[in-house]
Amino acid sequence: MKTIDLNCDLGESFGPYKIGNDEKIIPYVSSINIACGFHAGDPAVMERTVRLAKENGVSIGAHPGFQDLSHFGRRNLPVTSKEAYQLVLYQLGALHAFCRAYDVPLHHVKPHGALYNVAAENKKIAGAIADAIKHFDDSLILYGLSGSLLIQAGKEAGLQTASEVFADRTYVASGALSPRSLDGAVIHDSEKVLSQVRQMISHGKVTTLEGKEISIKADTICLHGDNKDALLLGKQIYSMLKEEGFSVQSVARWKQ
Repeated sequence: MKTIDLNCDLGESFGPYKIGNDEKIIPYVSSINIACGFHAGDPAVMERTVRLAKENGVSIGAHPGFQDLSHFGRRNLPVTSKEAYQLVLYQLGALHAFCRAYDVPLHHVKPHGALYNVAAENKKIAGAIADAIKHFDDSLILYGLSGSLLIQAGKEAGLQTASEVFADRTYVASGALSPRSLDGAVIHDSEKVLSQVRQMISHGKVTTLEGKEISIKADTICLHGDNKDALLLGKQIYSMLKEEGFSVQSVARWKQ
């Protein structure tokens, strides 16, 4: 049976602000990426999300981002490679404390937002992130954009990597995600989402905003939890994967 991971960014509420629909989405995914307090999340939300993951048997990943709560970590901030190393290491430690308290393993690390996009194209930042993960726990899996420098850096550091594709985001010809400032960067039409996922998992291709078909590797599919249609899309993607003959499991359970 073909196997694939379906991941979702959760735990992005903070204080009195509720973001996403975590409790309803989690039954349809196999791994989650939990905000670590810098771009979103707070100690109470982190604890609640770790407990929710344990109750639902999904794998837990850290989702470290830039320290930029007011812009949800989606603003590109200037950082040195040393600073990138430190902010990732700090956030891993924060989430790991809750995982340890609930006796569940930390499974993977997936940088968030602008940090993720910078690491996809900046070798030094990608290397710093990979080093932080390796020095913290070299058994953790690094999730990164398919074909990116982050995946390359993870492999060079000796980490297991998972090439990630996006269900609800479009791509440009370079293989990067379309900037959110562009019309069409986020896909809301469920038929378009399902069509893109089928193309990626069945043919290893994706059609860019420019209409160009490029190669892509899909170990794990991301669905954004803050997408207003996330719950509906999650249900539909999960059902489609089953119909296509895929077993939906987190990466550590099938990828060697």
